[in-house]
Amino acid sequence: MVHPPDEPVPDAMAPTAETTSDLPTGRVARTARFGGLVAGQGLRWAGTRVANAARSDERARQATDDRTLALAQEIVAQLGQMKGAAMKLGQVLSTVDFVGIPEGEREGFKRTLASLRDDAPPVPFAKLERLIAQELGMSVGKAFASFDERAFAAASIGQVHRAVTHDGAEVVVKVQYPGVAEAVETDLRNMNVLLPLVKRLAPGLDTKALAGELRERISEELDYELEAQNQRAVERAFRGHPLAFVPRVDTSLSTRRVLVSEYVEGLGFEDVKRLDEAARDRFGEIVFRFFFGLLEHTGRCSGDPHPGNYILRPDGRVCFLDFGLMRTIPSAYLMGERALARAVVAGDAEAVHDGLAQLGYLPDPGGFVPDDVLAQLATAGEWYFTPGFKRLSPEYVLEAIEVGGSPRSPWFEQMRRQTIPPQALLIRRMEGLIFSVLGELRAGADWSALAAEYFAEAPPSTPLGEQDEAFWRERGR
Repeated sequence: MVHPPDEPVPDAMAPTAETTSDLPTGRVARTARFGGLVAGQGLRWAGTRVANAARSDERARQATDDRTLALAQEIVAQLGQMKGAAMKLGQVLSTVDFVGIPEGEREGFKRTLASLRDDAPPVPFAKLERLIAQELGMSVGKAFASFDERAFAAASIGQVHRAVTHDGAEVVVKVQYPGVAEAVETDLRNMNVLLPLVKRLAPGLDTKALAGELRERISEELDYELEAQNQRAVERAFRGHPLAFVPRVDTSLSTRRVLVSEYVEGLGFEDVKRLDEAARDRFGEIVFRFFFGLLEHTGRCSGDPHPGNYILRPDGRVCFLDFGLMRTIPSAYLMGERALARAVVAGDAEAVHDGLAQLGYLPDPGGFVPDDVLAQLATAGEWYFTPGFKRLSPEYVLEAIEVGGSPRSPWFEQMRRQTIPPQALLIRRMEGLIFSVLGELRAGADWSALAAEYFAEAPPSTPLGEQDEAFWRERGR
């Protein structure tokens, strides 16, 4: 049995535990939590501004930093307690560059937001049994030959159990929490109330566009039938792939709130991290190739390449799980992203500036110097824009992220005026999580050569790449 690993949660921002059985689903209760957070922070910010008028510049800056950090901590605590869309909002926000937060606390805040995925305690089986029976139109005993009442994974919207079908197939059963759909609906209506606070932490963020994208993606993630369609499409695309494996869905036992797919045995991420260097390098390259290949060959972007969603099978293939948070990217937009990457590698500042403007990253294109945006992107993507072998590490990842968003960065002010287009939100989330995963693995490769295969149609740079290319060539892609 594979248990998804928990991500580290910095103590300073660790959310307060609240059992999912106490999930507040009522509109009034959840709205009150959002409203209380916004109103309380508004009063505190007003008090800080008044007090700053009598402070020195240095003390005023420190007071503002302290207030910003307190806001970040309270947002984490509230989102962690509320589950549903509130928790999912926190996960997606973990990809945003919060330049308003004091530098030393910024990455801890983002890691804590990302960790909300695994902080949900499981719901007692008795609360799920009735929901499963309602969804399947029969009792759990009639639907399955055996069913393990102990959950082995729990997240923001549902939890997972093992079972065996009457055909003898070992399966995993993902069940949505009772009441979570109602809670999410309320959260999505209340999201606009929270976004002005988020804007304080990330001044350049287009919160209106972000809200629209989150509303669409989170609503889709609640529909397990849609997730099943995503998983079936990805499974068909990768069926027979020499490196990657996607479990099949049992459509006869899957509904809007119950998703059943084949059980896969293997090593979880924490076990893979303890393997030798060559094995970790191979695993890391397959992870990289799967998600970039998924985008390249199917136009689908997975927004949740979380380490808990990988299993190393005994046959050497890597199994990939969870296709709820997914977006199909228009081909024209993907072409623009690839052209932008090629311009960065070529050092073409004018093309980089024009590409960013056309893709929607620069709200006011005339206010940005081409050489500066080129330097910013080249630094941010140094790990896969610079040729040569590079062994990543958690320390390297942290340093790269801090350099990219530090107030000491020469591009700090221009970053505050940039935004993330809705079409790119999951792409940036995918890249950021893959980068972090590879760092945790301490995986090594010529990441630039690998990336060029996807944005510049370069030939395979490794033996694994040759296997991958042969598979897609046979598929006619």
